[in-house]
Amino acid sequence: MAAENASGYIQHHLTNLTFGQHPVNGWSFAHTAEEAKEMGFWAFHVDTLGWSVFLGLVFIFLFRMAAKKATSGQPGGLQNFVEVLVEFVDGSVRDTFHGRNPLIAPLALTIFVWVFLMNFMDLIPVDWLPMAAAAITGNEHLFFRVVPTTDPNATLGLALSVFALILFYSIKVKGIGGFLGELTLHPFSSKNMAVQIILVPINFLLEFVTLIAKPVSLALRLFGNLYAGELIFILIAIMFANGVVLGGLGVVLQWAWAVFHILIIVLQAFIFMMLTIVYLSMAHEDNDH
Repeated sequence: MAAENASGYIQHHLTNLTFGQHPVNGWSFAHTAEEAKEMGFWAFHVDTLGWSVFLGLVFIFLFRMAAKKATSGQPGGLQNFVEVLVEFVDGSVRDTFHGRNPLIAPLALTIFVWVFLMNFMDLIPVDWLPMAAAAITGNEHLFFRVVPTTDPNATLGLALSVFALILFYSIKVKGIGGFLGELTLHPFSSKNMAVQIILVPINFLLEFVTLIAKPVSLALRLFGNLYAGELIFILIAIMFANGVVLGGLGVVLQWAWAVFHILIIVLQAFIFMMLTIVYLSMAHEDNDH
């Protein structure tokens, strides 16, 4: 495969199906990566949104089905799996979250399963679903990414949702004064009023950076790991078009990377869930006590 063809293949697989208002074409789907960029901030990544919603519905359907068929007698395989998962998440919440909030465990379970399902899409061969979508639409150049967590918009959306909860519970538990005090009176404090006033901007700068780092770290950690995994799968796929020897090596590498990547997709879902629990636990803690 020529270098320019390989570059085009990679760029095509890393470009989202984008719908937005183009300066020339108006509201339309982007036909090139350049058009997608020209649509600006308010463009929609249709594939990311579609797969995120679909996988969320898969999660709801599976757990609803398990709940409807739950029995105290001989449980089925799905019920066993769901019970083990629920007990695992509940144990993680009990060990990490030190407040009292009935929302945390369901939220943690939703995050873990939903993020895992989105990550799991990375194990599907990179050409299968894009080629199926191209065949259905009749557009062989259709952009179609199927791993929502390789899109920073999706991971940042998840992280900002968690961040909104952090702010909400920080203010609810500590009050406006307590929350502002946490941002301005820590980590440095002094009994001398004049010194304390001088320390306020320093404390605010340090605490504000720490606060903003929470959603940024959540979003970029998940995005970076899954994006790298997707890119490696794409690079391995290029080998299949470069002869029998490289194609055979590609099969071995793809299998090996897929096995290793199973650990990554589970671990990243777990890390996102645990950091959410930790951050919300911190939001429920009153530093004055």
